[in-house]
Amino acid sequence: MVFTVAKIIFAILAIIGTTFLIPIGAAVLLGEYSEIPAFVVPMVASWIFATVFLLVGRKKKAVLSSRAAFVSVALAWIAACFFGLIPFYANGGIPNLTDAFFESASGFTTTGATIVTEVESLSRTVNLWRCQTHWLGGMGIIALTVALLPLLGVGGFQLIKAETTGPEKGKLTPKITTTAKMLWFMYLGMTIVETLLLKIAGMDWIDALSHSFATLGTGGFSTRNASVGAFNSAAIEWICFAFMFLGGVNFSLYYYLLTRKFSEIAENSELKLYVTINVVAIALITLIELPDYGSFSASLRYSAFQTVSVLSTTGFATADYTAWRPAAQAVIFALFFIGGSSGSTGGGIKVVRWLILAKQLHNEIQKLLHPHGVFSIRLNKRAGRKDVVFSVAAFFFMYVILLFVTTFFACLFGLDLFSSFTGAMSMLGNVGPGFGALGPSNNYNFLAAPIKWCYSFAMVAGRLEFFTLIIFFSPAYWKKH
Repeated sequence: MVFTVAKIIFAILAIIGTTFLIPIGAAVLLGEYSEIPAFVVPMVASWIFATVFLLVGRKKKAVLSSRAAFVSVALAWIAACFFGLIPFYANGGIPNLTDAFFESASGFTTTGATIVTEVESLSRTVNLWRCQTHWLGGMGIIALTVALLPLLGVGGFQLIKAETTGPEKGKLTPKITTTAKMLWFMYLGMTIVETLLLKIAGMDWIDALSHSFATLGTGGFSTRNASVGAFNSAAIEWICFAFMFLGGVNFSLYYYLLTRKFSEIAENSELKLYVTINVVAIALITLIELPDYGSFSASLRYSAFQTVSVLSTTGFATADYTAWRPAAQAVIFALFFIGGSSGSTGGGIKVVRWLILAKQLHNEIQKLLHPHGVFSIRLNKRAGRKDVVFSVAAFFFMYVILLFVTTFFACLFGLDLFSSFTGAMSMLGNVGPGFGALGPSNNYNFLAAPIKWCYSFAMVAGRLEFFTLIIFFSPAYWKKH
């Protein structure tokens, strides 16, 4: 098992290393030649190690158990975060190892929380890499590896199950490698479209590509200190709004769109609720903030952007919502508990879990009224499995436990209770900004090192939806059977 896990991890690092060619190309175009070694050296090293493991094990039939899948995914994400910090750390852009790991973890988990106080002081090449980590982590580094390296000879579906978000996981096509390729091709196509639109709207190519990476990955890193608001462009904001919304939708629905299975889209219960939550939240905040913005169009512009930014867990900012009226802040606060759709690049608890709980609540009420009745949860106009409810209940229990543990840990090292609580929500939900001292106009640089390491763990745990990382650190997992 050890050899198989090592082979998977080094293959993943080689894939990530290969994507260093994008910032290397940008460095050449921008004349930032001093940045190149920090990308070239780890890239070549990853190729060498991956080649050795693939050649040595090419004749070995790898059998991946569920235990091996969990450890592979957990170690791969931790290794990716360490590997991704090299360009930040090597050239002195982020000279502190704790900060560099935090930034890398925040990038790959698509959280978007940053320790960089002056984003614009970083080279444009490094800023591009910051945003690119969102793009890689958004669709999933495991899914990318399974799509590109089926020659690994391991159970790709088991790996993707341990990485994919949402309570129900399945294949869109008979082969998991084909499914992974389809998802990544759609993801790439949407990225190209958004990049072109942002360029037309006024960004240069590097900014357009960077923000496309961050938007579709629902991450939130920007090349500007003031985030998307720095561009002061309604066109740019509405383009980002559209793709943040799309990033929060289950990507399976785009496959159904391409294959003309429109009934699957029309009947999707989670999509209906996701759209409803967006519309209701935008309408409420627009009306609440109308007196402050003075016009309906301005209020709608800022309210819509921040609503979708928080719900999709992107974390971009065009306004400081902590300065809004209390009622508007309450709506934003509620969105922290929801998140995007299952199978999306968005984080959070996920819309479908709230939908399942709401339907179960309805069933419990019905049972009280009709004790002998038989009731089942229906999703997408089909009866759902009972075990999904148990899975969701276990997820919520784990979420609450980790929320309070993370909150307590931050309080232990001096952060105030409200900031600690919203920070924990933000880390576990991969949102980015919080409230209080961690609001959208602030960053995470001032936090004590232990809090940063705790938050880094929380971000990875949240991205893998708790169980994969918790199982990895569980003593019971390591007992011999």
